[in-house]
Amino acid sequence: MASHNGPKHVPPMEVSVEAGNAGAAEWLDDDGRPRRKGTFWTASAHIITAVIGSGVLSLAWAIAQLGWVAGPAAMLLFAFVTYYTATLLAECYRTGDPETGKRNYTYMDAVRSNLGGAKVVFCGVIQYANLVGVAIGYTIASSISMQAIRRAGCFHKNGHGDPCKSSSNPYMILFGIVQILFSQIPDFDQIWWLSIVAAVMSFTYSSIGLALGIAQTISNGKFMGSLTGISIGADVMQKATRLSVATTTIFYMLCGCMGYAAFGDNAPDNLLTGFGFYEPFWLLDVANIAIVVHLVGAYQVFCQPIFAFVERRAAAAWPDSAFISRELRVGPFALSVFRLTWRSVFVCVTTVVAMLLPFFGNVVGFLGAVSFWPLTVYFPVEMYIKQRRVPRGSTKWICLQTLSVSCLIVSIAAAAGSIADVIDALKVYRPFSS
Repeated sequence: MASHNGPKHVPPMEVSVEAGNAGAAEWLDDDGRPRRKGTFWTASAHIITAVIGSGVLSLAWAIAQLGWVAGPAAMLLFAFVTYYTATLLAECYRTGDPETGKRNYTYMDAVRSNLGGAKVVFCGVIQYANLVGVAIGYTIASSISMQAIRRAGCFHKNGHGDPCKSSSNPYMILFGIVQILFSQIPDFDQIWWLSIVAAVMSFTYSSIGLALGIAQTISNGKFMGSLTGISIGADVMQKATRLSVATTTIFYMLCGCMGYAAFGDNAPDNLLTGFGFYEPFWLLDVANIAIVVHLVGAYQVFCQPIFAFVERRAAAAWPDSAFISRELRVGPFALSVFRLTWRSVFVCVTTVVAMLLPFFGNVVGFLGAVSFWPLTVYFPVEMYIKQRRVPRGSTKWICLQTLSVSCLIVSIAAAAGSIADVIDALKVYRPFSS
């Protein structure tokens, strides 16, 4: 948070605005910070970019594990839980009065204002570990899609019997180079255009996967699969959350259900990169290109909070350092020696880890399972209870705690399954073997 006691506590991006004359007031928000430029549509784009990932193409496989009854029901249930807890979180944007209370600019700010103590540290560790894990996972996912583009052309030329194998390491390096460039965009609100492009790409590849699933179902002449599956405050953010969750739920349901209808219990783990379809190969290429473009934007959506956190801490620790504060702006990019150095190092490290541990997707699954309960359910519920002063032992309090405990049980079960996947991957692990 910026301080007005002296310029030494002000992050470098804000100095030029806050040190200006009175005429600059029109550029400031009610708390003295630079006026926010986000809108309902840019907020929705950020959320959709983060939520609708290429994992939507794996939902057919997920439904195959549960069948036609439990699969869609589970998706709808967790869509409701996600929406409900997201609205609780949106209620905590301001501390105290919902209209004039102090703004919480980050998740950790909200936890600090409402809960404080060790819970802030716990939130930070879980949140940033998850964000770093997602960055590594997206590097791997993008390379798989780029690899799939090459394989699609190979299958079309040489037939489906050709293994068409190749290393994904060059594609990871290419993705890393692109991310080093985009990481020089200094602020989250300045990547709104990238989020919109990424959101459009999400709809593109999801729609292609859906269309191919429908075509395959029509070709089959029936719906595949079985009932039980394989045997074994009205502010902007609340409106954006409502649109985003509704949109993602519709796409998740359509892609998951139609993919399962097309392939039944034999649904591949990814409709596009797992080659549930081989033709038309050019359409698969378009879809995989869309996935890569989406992941470029999604990587930034997840990494910008990490960048901002480190740079705020560095500015507070060394306020007079030219290495940290001096910058040159070129269009949307803000170049400084510190930002160029540390963000490039971060991207390089995530790229190397992705190349070193090609099974890291399983680790990301574990991180997602572990972080689901605290970040999606526990903290929003506890902050809402504190913010709204929900009486302990009241009906509403009991319902909220029941929701929290139920999701904790789900997280534990999912984490156990992810650990089993990681153990299986380690049995055949070879460094840089992707």
